[in-house]
Amino acid sequence: MVFFIYTLFRMWQKIAKYGRKLVEHKLVESNFGNISLRAVDKMLITRTGAALDEIKGNKVVEVDIQNTSSLDIIASSESVVHREIYRQTPALAIIHAHCEYAVVESLLEGPAGIILPLDSEGQYFLGDIPIVEGGIGSCKLADNLANALSRRRGAIVYGHGTFAIGQTLRDAYIVTTQLEHSCKIKYLYELASSERK
Repeated sequence: MVFFIYTLFRMWQKIAKYGRKLVEHKLVESNFGNISLRAVDKMLITRTGAALDEIKGNKVVEVDIQNTSSLDIIASSESVVHREIYRQTPALAIIHAHCEYAVVESLLEGPAGIILPLDSEGQYFLGDIPIVEGGIGSCKLADNLANALSRRRGAIVYGHGTFAIGQTLRDAYIVTTQLEHSCKIKYLYELASSERK
């Protein structure tokens, strides 16, 4: 029992660490986005409306992955999406951010589009970046993202933000930064190119 409590304590501390990093690096505004970690058949996920740069133990909730829970009402509105990603992928960590350039590029490319990174790191680490549709916390979004992330480590929700997966929160955080970096390079390159014409 002590080991289990210690494990949960360490997990929410990791969620808090990456929540602060997301806000510090302007990948989210404080009260937007969400983070989760898988723990066997459960997940720890940030609560709805939690400020990611101020996460304490009471701002993270444990819910079941296979079934809905009475705690879903206080968990992130994207819990259904995280659940489906965990069901359909080997992910152990998920970060959902509202990266500005990724959102802008999704709007420019259109729903169900693909972003092709121009930078060598994006091409090498990400490949093409899928843009998926679906309302916030909807089953449609959950299905579309789980499908996209079964083949990729990151995707962008049209007009909304990024979802990144990994075996650790560090992995998911790196994918989040790569998504934003590639979208920023693409946006700035296309802006500069149009000004030269």
